[in-house]
Amino acid sequence: MAQHFLLSAQARTMSLKAIYKAGEEAAYEAFKSMRWAGTDGEAVCPRCGCIETYDIATRRKFKCKACYHQFSVTSGTIFASRKMDFTDLLAAIFLFVNSSKGKSAVQMSRELDVQYKTAWVLCHKLREAMQGEYENATVSGEVEIDGAYFGGHVKPANKREDRKDRRLAENQNGQRRSVIVIRERKGRTLTFVTKTEAQGVQHANDRVAPGSVLFADEARHWDGLARKFDMGRINHQEAYSLNGNSTNMAESFFSRLRRMVRGQHHFVSPKYLYQYANHAAWLEDHREEDNGALVGRTVSAAMSAPVSRAFKGYWQRGAA
Repeated sequence: MAQHFLLSAQARTMSLKAIYKAGEEAAYEAFKSMRWAGTDGEAVCPRCGCIETYDIATRRKFKCKACYHQFSVTSGTIFASRKMDFTDLLAAIFLFVNSSKGKSAVQMSRELDVQYKTAWVLCHKLREAMQGEYENATVSGEVEIDGAYFGGHVKPANKREDRKDRRLAENQNGQRRSVIVIRERKGRTLTFVTKTEAQGVQHANDRVAPGSVLFADEARHWDGLARKFDMGRINHQEAYSLNGNSTNMAESFFSRLRRMVRGQHHFVSPKYLYQYANHAAWLEDHREEDNGALVGRTVSAAMSAPVSRAFKGYWQRGAA
């Protein structure tokens, strides 16, 4: 399998200096090698699948010999219709995966010298590409499940006599969501966003393989899972870990997600909370890999992901 030197197995670590020193042509070849890795970097027509193409070198495009369709390295991928240079795209991916607590669009826009809107859409496209690793994935073995609530904060009124009980539903803003995490011990992390933690029971029934052992806290809604799985329970009012029973791996994920939301983004819309949760899961699952490997993994995911229906032309739709 062809792989460019910037993303090769020997490039265990990567830096912005190395990316920009290599130049635009090297970055282009890196994307090309990952897009068509199965054909040693030889272009394949995305329309008909023909491997015989003409190289239009002056435009960095290709023309299929069978159907005459013209296409580029990013045609049909999540970077379709891109306007950024390949060097900047590779640098953006490096900055995105190199941040252990996520990367805000404001910070990305300043570091790349692009508009905030460009950085915001780019970050969401990268999260969408990462999500491909978890489509229809299941977990097995020793599995922990837990939930935590994010968003929906309502500020108290200034005067004491004007304050209301914010625990009541009528005094909430409807933006509060529960993130459910189902995590293998030393394995894959699956996340789901629901309105209540109890809805995580159905996700566990759907995505945890039979024969697995589930570990959960004392919340009553997890009791129903005992009909299908062997379970270990831990009462956090008594201990956080006891006789091998704990949800510490799930809590580790929530620790990263909370720091991402509060420290980097400050506000996350419930509409896109699932993407930030998935991003935190991806960072947790690959936390022991070098940043060069993370960049290569993300470029490969982006080159395999189809055109984003959620974020292509996002701001243009808003202006229409």
